[in-house]
Amino acid sequence: MEVLTSSIRIMLPSPTGLIDSSPKCLVLRSASRDASSSCLGLKQRQTLKKTYSSFNGVVPTAGRKNLGFECRCDASETETYVETKTASGSSARRKRLAVFVSGGGSNFRSIHEAIKGKLVHGDIAVLVTDKPGCGGAKYARDNQISVVVYPRLKSSSDGVSTSDLIAILRNYEVDYILLAGFLKLIPVELVRQFPKSIVNIHPSLLPAFGGKGFYGMKVHKAVIESGARYSGPTIHFVDENYDTGRTLAQRVVPVLADDSVEDLAARVLEQEHKLYVEVVSALCDDRIVWREDGVPLIRSKENPEKLY
Repeated sequence: MEVLTSSIRIMLPSPTGLIDSSPKCLVLRSASRDASSSCLGLKQRQTLKKTYSSFNGVVPTAGRKNLGFECRCDASETETYVETKTASGSSARRKRLAVFVSGGGSNFRSIHEAIKGKLVHGDIAVLVTDKPGCGGAKYARDNQISVVVYPRLKSSSDGVSTSDLIAILRNYEVDYILLAGFLKLIPVELVRQFPKSIVNIHPSLLPAFGGKGFYGMKVHKAVIESGARYSGPTIHFVDENYDTGRTLAQRVVPVLADDSVEDLAARVLEQEHKLYVEVVSALCDDRIVWREDGVPLIRSKENPEKLY
């Protein structure tokens, strides 16, 4: 790839993309995940912002424990960029997330707040919704998060096709897709393009009270009517059917004898917010471990030897 400006000519290898530019700012991203001696082919994606006029190039750092690079803008200014270590001690690049919502997006908001509070080593790159006027979409726009409408709406020209959505997610370099109250079945094509990278949260202890037609208040009503003594949220990987993917995490809450549907929903939702943040943190820290029989487990942040 070749980038030309009025004051500088930079020859970039193919793994590196020009993300943004202006008369004063150049943003370069190395998207290669291959180990390389080239600082623009580092294992971890890096972002570099410097002015055209003073940019002299990028050189590898020497004698550092972690991969990184330095940007030297002039003789008096050297800025160092080093690969981030997670709290668990493992090296991980910052993950890029897509969130899918159909409603108010309270789980989406809790994840975004956790990111702002530095509890999650990732960023929400794009929000996908089938209801462009929903509360989750409004929150995204208010926080400068791009919104994509999917699937294409029959009543208007808004919305994208499945193939377009996949291309958009690839363009945003999305690592994980988080379903947070998205009521449409995820198409097979998307599941196959993002294997072991799509997770969903469901308001019952799957496999109980799951499947087509079980969502929102309908789930809590069914739980109470069944006489079940416990309920709670489940986070699972997404496969080609409703609520049948491998369970990743669950949180148990009691069902009280005098619970209304609203009471139980509020108790479960409180745990949903906490559990989803914990799971997204684990995803972004590369703390998901797949057992030989295909069951995903989470490595503890405090004790890397402990799986749960």
